[in-house]
Amino acid sequence: MFNGIFTAAWRNLRKDRLFTLLNLLGLSTGLACALLIFLWVRDEKQINHFNTKDDRLYQVLVNLNDNGQIATMDHTQGLLAQSLKNEVSGVEYAASVLPASWFRNSGVLTFGDNHLKAGGQFISKDFFDVFTCKILYGNALADKQSIMISDRMAQKLFPQEQDAIGKSIHWEQGEFSGDYGISGVFQAPPANATEQYDLLLDYQLVLEKREGLTKWYNFDPSTFIIVNKDADITALQKRIKDFVKTKDKETGATLLLTKYSDFYLYNKYENGKQSGGRIAYVKLFSLIALFILIIACINFMNLSTAKAATRVKEVGVKKVVGASRGILILQYLSESVLLSMLALLLAVGLIICFLPIFNHITGKQLQIWPSPSLALSFLGITILTGVVAGSYPALYLSGFKPALALKGKLRTAFGEVMTRKGLVIFQFVLSVSFIIAILIVYKQMQYIQNRNLGYNRSNLVHFEVPTGQEDNMASFLDLVKNQPGIQDASSYNHDFTGNHGGLGGLTWLGKTDNTDLSFSNLEVGYGFLEIMGVQLKEGRYFSRDSRADNEIIFNETAIREMGIKDPIGKSVRFWGREKVIIGIAKDFNYESLYETVKPAFFQSYKVMPNFVVKIAPGKDEATMQLLKKLYEQHFQGLTFDYKYVDEDYQAMYASERRVSDLSRYFGGLTILISCLGLFGLAAFTAQRRQKEIGIRKVIGASTGNIVRLLSADYFKLIGIAMLIAFPLAGWMMFLWLQTFAYRIQIGADVYCMAGIATLLITFTTISYQSIKAAFTNPVKSLQAE
Repeated sequence: MFNGIFTAAWRNLRKDRLFTLLNLLGLSTGLACALLIFLWVRDEKQINHFNTKDDRLYQVLVNLNDNGQIATMDHTQGLLAQSLKNEVSGVEYAASVLPASWFRNSGVLTFGDNHLKAGGQFISKDFFDVFTCKILYGNALADKQSIMISDRMAQKLFPQEQDAIGKSIHWEQGEFSGDYGISGVFQAPPANATEQYDLLLDYQLVLEKREGLTKWYNFDPSTFIIVNKDADITALQKRIKDFVKTKDKETGATLLLTKYSDFYLYNKYENGKQSGGRIAYVKLFSLIALFILIIACINFMNLSTAKAATRVKEVGVKKVVGASRGILILQYLSESVLLSMLALLLAVGLIICFLPIFNHITGKQLQIWPSPSLALSFLGITILTGVVAGSYPALYLSGFKPALALKGKLRTAFGEVMTRKGLVIFQFVLSVSFIIAILIVYKQMQYIQNRNLGYNRSNLVHFEVPTGQEDNMASFLDLVKNQPGIQDASSYNHDFTGNHGGLGGLTWLGKTDNTDLSFSNLEVGYGFLEIMGVQLKEGRYFSRDSRADNEIIFNETAIREMGIKDPIGKSVRFWGREKVIIGIAKDFNYESLYETVKPAFFQSYKVMPNFVVKIAPGKDEATMQLLKKLYEQHFQGLTFDYKYVDEDYQAMYASERRVSDLSRYFGGLTILISCLGLFGLAAFTAQRRQKEIGIRKVIGASTGNIVRLLSADYFKLIGIAMLIAFPLAGWMMFLWLQTFAYRIQIGADVYCMAGIATLLITFTTISYQSIKAAFTNPVKSLQAE
């Protein structure tokens, strides 16, 4: 039976090739988009899901009351992990981790003549009980002078990985620089781990070098725990919430737990409560995939019901010879499923062709390797699409009465017409919404790129230098400054893209008891503010000698919230030192435009491990070649890697740019699929009304009148779609813009451009069929079948 059903389905698809082609293009395009998004969503949901104890692995976060606002951060107190394990029931293991990403620069690993950049992570003794990190050769860390290296690093340094055991290597990384003995080789973190590192060192070394981390008011490392198998997480949350207050009665910090594997997607907190994160993009593109498939299904439904008149007698004959409605439904569903399977083959071909481009846009390395789970997922989505697309046409066609069907007296029901029109409206509500969203995202990204941030980004490059002797770094900086094509050079530790320190506890004359401020701490080299173009409201820049050690510059926001009048010359105190305020910087954006300008101050030092160089306009290529030569001569064995400051700024909005690019592509494909359906409907409408058109032409109707007649209904539907889409899309994009502290206003120009674009697309789509019908010879239209 099924063989006969699918044979008949194949014959029907071959019989009406225009119908088959339009639906095949629509379904294959929709499936390709949906399956690409499926691959991306699946990859996002696998991030950090590699630990065997994933269901019991939690990260400890800190809620800190900052002048009435609660800020949530993943940096915790230095002694927290061990204290939780010793004092809180329900905690089986706890690990302190100072991640490789905590360091502004990668350290330099030296073995013999090999000099390699390597990220180092400091771990406490429970690390291997908390995280899945396999030791391939040797043993875990034995003492503070031990080091473990990854297998990928061992492969670069030694003939065989196991040869690394017992060897001595040198790691250059600020105060942690020194010689270390290799105790073991571990398996490098998998690709779906957010934290990548090649070295593991003893966390006790951090506590020894930075004694401030033994104080409960300082924050730096991350804390991770494994809870007992029978632990009540809600009860554990309550037990640890005020744990820090038992160590520091004056603290405003409280603790909370989050699943480690969830934190990648749910990493946004507002006022101490989880409020989204990257999961918003996962949900957004999942919805886009669903909508694209729905639009493709609607095309099939509309085209199938529109061409029902050509299959009326077929239905009548089959019913007369005994076919039940169930058999007819099965036949028509088999046509849609068969078409979907053909579309899947075409979609897989499209995915293979466009996956490299998709990977480039998303920054992923997605692959479409054949696997049972992937094949089942693709087949499931395809069959579901076929069933949904064919359900309404199957029920509609199988419902014809045989007597009327055989006489050809099929009357179009009001409900059928309204359903088809409603589906067209729904398609174009989505299409118009996409156009509005694309325009608003584009305008916001242009605003971000062109906004005056309060500092200069043009003709500036930066690069790392190995941390070591200060005099060596200073001599290289002086050498760079004196090269042709270079206007100026400086150094820094913290930049203007959100990479900065933070602290509280500052005291000053006139400070009130209820003034509890946290400040962003930006450590820079001599002349950095001048080269970056940071303007002063009053005062002066830093001295370029040892006097700078006792000087400090605040921004306007800091002075305003501190309540200091006539600040120049007054002192503040922190870290047991007193510093004199010598200048007030005009407010500028040193974080992303999602954030408002916060209280901040600058400290200046002679030289720091990142250099920034201002290049004379038009001298980029020659100057960069010169810098490369100088760098590789001065730091032999190291590769010269540099970036433009503007590139770093743009990188802060990589996710938004990807959303913009993907929305543009998927929006265009959504419009294309909708237009395919509209084109088919226009063709079938013209075919069904050909006798009416012939009569109208005989009695004097012009070509323009015929075109207007055939087009008017569609423009009415598009108008209704725009009336629905404008407020809906405007409201949704308004909510998206609220996530930015600095944003555009949605103006009437957006709606005008969207409306004009939609009308032009509609006219272009239906005009061919309308004009073709209008020019048809009326004699041919009126002749008998």
